[in-house]
Amino acid sequence: MTEAQLLDDEPARLRALRGLDVLDSLPEVAYDDIVRLAAELCGTPIALISLVDEDRAWFKAAYGLDAKETPRAFAFCAHAIETPADPLVVANAERDTRFADNPLVTGEPNIRFYAGIPLMTKSDQQPIGTLCVISNEARELDDGQLQALTVLANYSEKLLQLLDATRELLSQQCELQQQDELMRLGRLSLAGELI
Repeated sequence: MTEAQLLDDEPARLRALRGLDVLDSLPEVAYDDIVRLAAELCGTPIALISLVDEDRAWFKAAYGLDAKETPRAFAFCAHAIETPADPLVVANAERDTRFADNPLVTGEPNIRFYAGIPLMTKSDQQPIGTLCVISNEARELDDGQLQALTVLANYSEKLLQLLDATRELLSQQCELQQQDELMRLGRLSLAGELI
């Protein structure tokens, strides 16, 4: 088994991932719908939105798999983010030297096929994870399926960006409320001094 290499700018990638503040968050219907649709369109029993941190690939959404994460050392998604401009497609993991003796291939969930589209942050274009589909049978995706998976990955990125923008707006709103409260207290203090 070949472990994925750390990216050249791994600290910046991890900062970008943590900046989204999404790791270990609760399930959300929008992400669950994306993985369900990805599995249906690609004809696979498993689909994931997987975010790769230092030690694991954590699943923001999972369809057809009960696990919440897998060790980064075993994660196909960790390999996918090495080349963020291209999808990673493994037609038969048993015949691929990178994965043939991977515990996820030799044991449950018996991965044979994997296709993952890297997910990127908007502001600094860091690869943070993938939208992927998995099967226990060797296979290929046709061009239409790969294109559909890419569209769903783009939608996943937009949802993550929206989450980040919403969090930023809420933070700014909180700061403005604090400034308003300080100004109000300042006016009260000045009025007290004048009286």
